Amino acid sequence: QVQLVESGGGLVQAGGSLRLSCATSGRTFGTYFMGWFRQAQGKEREFVAAISRSGGSTSYADSVKGRFTISRDNAKNTVYLQMNSLKPEDTAVYYCAASARPGVVTGRSEYDYWGQGTQVTVSS
Repeated sequence: QVQLVESGGGLVQAGGSLRLSCATSGRTFGTYFMGWFRQAQGKEREFVAAISRSGGSTSYADSVKGRFTISRDNAKNTVYLQMNSLKPEDTAVYYCAASARPGVVTGRSEYDYWGQGTQVTVSS
């Protein structure tokens, strides 16, 4: 069992930055492929970014490429999402998730564990 706790959300003006963190429990963090998803009000949860177990491979949704960066620190059992040049359309609840499946994992159904989410609001 893996417990995920997100932090770092908040209110920011358009063009600003935020860094989300996701701390995990347990000593098996390095065995999980990690991802970030977001869900805007009235919309389905969507993929944002993912990172391989070693951190050497990443994947991003087209809407955030060049603005968001996912990273992880396996010694600290934590995954991060640096968000720059934020836009009002980035407003959503952001969730981190962990997957035990092999390979690159970007599908929502492929993730096994989820955090409770953190709200990000970008004002125009």
